[in-house]
Amino acid sequence: MIRALADAPYRASPAWRRLALADPDRVERYARFLARHFYHERIVQFFKYSRALARITGRRPEAVLKGPQFDALLPGAVLGSRETARAVARVVVEHVGGAGAAIPFLADLLRYEEAMMVAEAGPRVWRDDETGAGSGGRDRPERMEGTVLLELTYDLPAVLSKLLAPWTELPLPPQRSIKLLVARSSHGRVAVAKSDENVAAVVQLADGTRTLEELAAGAGVEIGALKETLQGLVDLGAVRFSTGS
Repeated sequence: MIRALADAPYRASPAWRRLALADPDRVERYARFLARHFYHERIVQFFKYSRALARITGRRPEAVLKGPQFDALLPGAVLGSRETARAVARVVVEHVGGAGAAIPFLADLLRYEEAMMVAEAGPRVWRDDETGAGSGGRDRPERMEGTVLLELTYDLPAVLSKLLAPWTELPLPPQRSIKLLVARSSHGRVAVAKSDENVAAVVQLADGTRTLEELAAGAGVEIGALKETLQGLVDLGAVRFSTGS
């Protein structure tokens, strides 16, 4: 029953329908109620900065939950999955971004919030069983699914806290290019860290096929610096180690 309520494709499958455990219409209504509640919490959490800008945009992110675009996602929704989180976040981005508000950093902000929501979704890691960065030559760094490297035009971290504080004049971030790494930690928390060219290169090349030596050569860093960088990325939840054959 729990799976049927959370997994719309399963709820529509012959396997579930054959069980005839409950009235299909009542199950569907309750499942849609749960979906709206589930994604309301996540939209409010991860699009809180866009929510603070609603006085300018005229659009609250969570308003999409009552619209036809969200309804169209429900037949394929699987609560908590990264695919559904990505689809819901995209609807929010289109809704808020479509306001045409004169906020120069809005596109960057929406990309940042979308990445946060998508990173939080997906299967959880309940125990720390990844290998450390210096645990043998057969270990091959692999970027974790959901990890995103954002290249932004505005330095958003400089203004985010100000957006949530009382303000009368819109706070503006410095217009300077930055890279942000968004990942989910091993404890299930979404984490954000500033990145540089070396870190970005390591994250992009960490595909689970390269040894430490190959990764160091590709990223243009020394092996000692690479191990230190990788340990930070493991702690952040951006990278794990897989054992090569």
